[in-house]
Amino acid sequence: MPTIARDTLEEIRIRENRPLEISYGSRYAFVREDGTLTDRHREAYLPGKELCRALLERITNHSIYAAEEELRRGFITVAGGHRIGLAGRTVLDKGLVSHLRDIAGFNVRIARARTGFGTGIVPELLDFTARTIKHTLIVSPPQQGKTTLIRDLVRCISSGEWNHPAARDWGSRKVGVVDERSEIAASERGIPSFDLGPRCDVLDACPKAEGIAMMLRSLSPEIIAVDEIGRPEDAEAINEAIHAGVRVLATAHAQDIEDVFSRPVLAKLAGDGVFGAYVFLSRTGDKVKHYVMSAEEAVQLSSRRFGRTIGATPRDAPTEPSPAKGNAIAASTMRVAVKARPLPVIRSPALREGMGTDHA
Repeated sequence: MPTIARDTLEEIRIRENRPLEISYGSRYAFVREDGTLTDRHREAYLPGKELCRALLERITNHSIYAAEEELRRGFITVAGGHRIGLAGRTVLDKGLVSHLRDIAGFNVRIARARTGFGTGIVPELLDFTARTIKHTLIVSPPQQGKTTLIRDLVRCISSGEWNHPAARDWGSRKVGVVDERSEIAASERGIPSFDLGPRCDVLDACPKAEGIAMMLRSLSPEIIAVDEIGRPEDAEAINEAIHAGVRVLATAHAQDIEDVFSRPVLAKLAGDGVFGAYVFLSRTGDKVKHYVMSAEEAVQLSSRRFGRTIGATPRDAPTEPSPAKGNAIAASTMRVAVKARPLPVIRSPALREGMGTDHA
């Protein structure tokens, strides 16, 4: 393939007897048999049944039975943190998906670490009273950089890279990562492949709610990081962590703050004042922009329901500039009540005067 496609490759879509497709940057293309790209699907290479079968055998380590749980969830994460989504025929058991069979579609999502991605964002998330971060929710549609950002934020926090003059004498924090999809750490035999800093513990391939409880019981984290929350049990576990004095760093799929308040689980957490900061990501090509919003601003903006387009906008669609913060808030015609919640005291004490930055 052309160098630019290889260097910015994000997805490889393999569909049995259908055109081979890739996405890179904000573009997509079909791939000819010789590796060149085209926008004409009739010119593309068509992966056959035997090749797709061989791919499935490879990614399940030649044991489809051993990968039954992954097949039920619809994806398999392979070495390096690359997640492969699967499409095929679902098999139901009492109305619930038991596993997949006749798998004929694969979406290989390429995982890449971007060290330094979170460096400029960390200062906007700091709680100077407790010498740590605020409870933070990272929000964007798929493929905008949520997992990449949370990974580097974990590295910064675990390394004590606060990047703010008022935090020069802060120590690093113990971070617990519940990595349900094995994408944040890309652990191999329990050891993270990505750099998550020196003070980080990872529960790999563990359901978020159960993993948060396990972390609280046995690993004494000061911050817990989880990816893609949205289920009721996730919210319950997050509340348990908060009441235990642990800060939460999480991601969720949503287009904007209105989407957050439209999803029942996220709306409950946001309405209860759980999150002190929201990070919204938007992407054009390989450029990712962020905007950090306070809890108060989020509640005010959430009332702007009128004239809204439901659903995400395609990444290659033209977009209008976001309104300035002040104008956006002024545009609100309604206000949504938010419960005041005092933040629990962080479990680790503030640094005593004279202690170095290597101490927690």
